[in-house]
Amino acid sequence: MRYITGAVALGAALVLGGLATSAQAVAAPAQSGRSSGLYAPSELVLTVGQGASRATATVQRAVSLSCMPKAGGSHPNPIAACDQLRTVAGDFNAVTAAPSQRLCTKEWAPIVVTADGVWQGKRVSYSYTFANPCAMTDGRGSVFDF
Repeated sequence: MRYITGAVALGAALVLGGLATSAQAVAAPAQSGRSSGLYAPSELVLTVGQGASRATATVQRAVSLSCMPKAGGSHPNPIAACDQLRTVAGDFNAVTAAPSQRLCTKEWAPIVVTADGVWQGKRVSYSYTFANPCAMTDGRGSVFDF
């Protein structure tokens, strides 16, 4: 009798599992396929965190930035950020190494900015450590201004 009960339980489990799988397939929303279009994708996740390196920093803010086919994402000023990146051909070093516009104190309160994603079809993984918040906002433009 024990074997019959086990066989019935196994059969019921297979039937219920099949129903659950087909119900999930019916209930799953259709994923919108992005067309490849004429432009290479440019989708980035930008973060600002407190710490000395990417590995040890605590992320304080993060935004998404999409530049193709049009500027968008959760970045507060995506048009200006995309324009700045286009001006420097996606070179994040040029963004973070802008010439100083004001004097900042020499305190060590490191801020790490990161950019991960795709810029014009190429994989991007970038991080830079500023000495303090003043140095980060000193004429660096709008890419990391969020």
